[in-house]
Amino acid sequence: MYVLGINAVFHDSAACIIKDGVLLAATEEERFTHFKHGKRPVPFSTWELPFHAIDYCLKIAGIHINDVDHIAYSFDPYLLIGEKYRGKSTIEIPFEEGSSHLDQDFTNVWDPLFLSSIINAPGQLRDGYPHHLQKRFIGCDIPREKWHFVEHHISHAASAFHCSPFKTAAVMTVDGRGEQATTTYSVGNGNQLNRIGQVNMPHSLGLLYEDVTTYLGFLHSSDEYKVMALASYGKPEFVNDFREIVQLGANGQYTINDQRLEERFGPKRLRHEEFTAHHFNIAHSLQLVLEESMLELTSWLQKETGEENLCLAGGVALNCVANARIRDKGAFKNIWVQPASGDDGTALGAALWVDAKERKTDERKFEMTHCYWGPEYTDEEIEKSMKLWKVPYRKLENIAEETADILAQNKIIGWYQGRMEFGPRALGSRSILASPITAEMQARLNEVKDREDFRPVAPVVLEEEAANWFENGRYSPFMLFVYDVKADKIDKIPAVTHTDGTARIQTINEHQHKNYYDLLKAFQRKTGVPVLVNTSFNTLGKPIVCTPRDAIECFWTSPFDALVIGSFVIEK
Repeated sequence: MYVLGINAVFHDSAACIIKDGVLLAATEEERFTHFKHGKRPVPFSTWELPFHAIDYCLKIAGIHINDVDHIAYSFDPYLLIGEKYRGKSTIEIPFEEGSSHLDQDFTNVWDPLFLSSIINAPGQLRDGYPHHLQKRFIGCDIPREKWHFVEHHISHAASAFHCSPFKTAAVMTVDGRGEQATTTYSVGNGNQLNRIGQVNMPHSLGLLYEDVTTYLGFLHSSDEYKVMALASYGKPEFVNDFREIVQLGANGQYTINDQRLEERFGPKRLRHEEFTAHHFNIAHSLQLVLEESMLELTSWLQKETGEENLCLAGGVALNCVANARIRDKGAFKNIWVQPASGDDGTALGAALWVDAKERKTDERKFEMTHCYWGPEYTDEEIEKSMKLWKVPYRKLENIAEETADILAQNKIIGWYQGRMEFGPRALGSRSILASPITAEMQARLNEVKDREDFRPVAPVVLEEEAANWFENGRYSPFMLFVYDVKADKIDKIPAVTHTDGTARIQTINEHQHKNYYDLLKAFQRKTGVPVLVNTSFNTLGKPIVCTPRDAIECFWTSPFDALVIGSFVIEK
């Protein structure tokens, strides 16, 4: 049985394909269209489906869209349609924004347009596909009974628990918003999720973080991770302000009070204005209160459920500093976070949820031990393209050894190997790699990628060496937790040591990605350091590269030294 999962509502449009409970492929639309996050989260973009991502998933499965048994869409519009409109075939949509009776029926006058586009997604799938993708869509005939609208936060929860190594666990999802919920608490057992509580709109830790992201001059629903990085430079000057805004209650509840950010903190920063200590302190105070809140909510959840395992999902679960706080100070023994915890991962969660329901099974067949579920290209395809484009290249006799030689010379490389990562973090298939041994490398990489100076770069470390270089270092394959760099190692890997002495590590073993692992081993033999700098293979505002053409274009238009692509190297 094939289940196609789709996320298309807010941002990070994505698709996946499940066969009898096992993931075959998963990818984001942005990888194909080069528009970061796929689209902006506005009502007028809701109609857009991730056709390129769907096409890729169908290609991997070797099927036409009509061969799909079920389609799982990670949002249920009927949860937002009140009794007044249930059963009706039409609804008013205003010509322009302004006073309307819809103000009383919906939180936004454009909600009817938003909901109509979602409800009509099956029709859009039938005949809205791009012309060049018609091979797998032409003649699309998906009956309504094959289409499943899955609640957004069920999709988040299933994306974590159903992929986890746990048979039972507490599950917490925290994001900007779903249909109504912004935070949910569940107990997972087998393929079942029993919700025990939720927080609803307008109270949202995710939206608060988004609002401060905008206030600090960044793009909301996109740049929240930059606020997390900015926070480490600040002091808790405004922590009491944020504690007034975030009011924690009993039973996992909380409220978000009137923010009045400009009244509290002064005029908002414009995008190109300089950062000051004032901005650092706002980010730091927000981050600290988020961590406190997450810690308190998970402590309640552990007491309520008695579980020792915790699964986290939702966009807030991408906050690796908060995750580490829960790991170190929280009540749970084990924590698992799915690498595509944002909305892209809801495509996966919805598909796994529907698959289990339709096959009527409590047996798990899938555990996510790596994130390499996207497109890949063979050496033959890569070499054919390079010859066509007249690109100078040479074939490597030993990829790991020769690439390690380049890195040991303190050069920066693009690294393009195997299937692409699913999720926002490059984890060794579409990465820019460098030596961590000199402190100047962080600034060099930020210049190469045209990034803000305060942005850290992260390390990848051999799994068996993690505990020797990072305090309590352990299996951490998805770069979702920070660890303290060991005091005697800071001077050896200054490029990846953040200003607060931490690093957001990725561990790698041979089974996850052999070429990547072999490269780390070779670099260790040459330098004594089992660590490399790993940052995403892209430049500012662009998605991570997907195709060989993307990689070569990015390489030739960016100031790094070499591109190792498949078994080949291109050098400047």
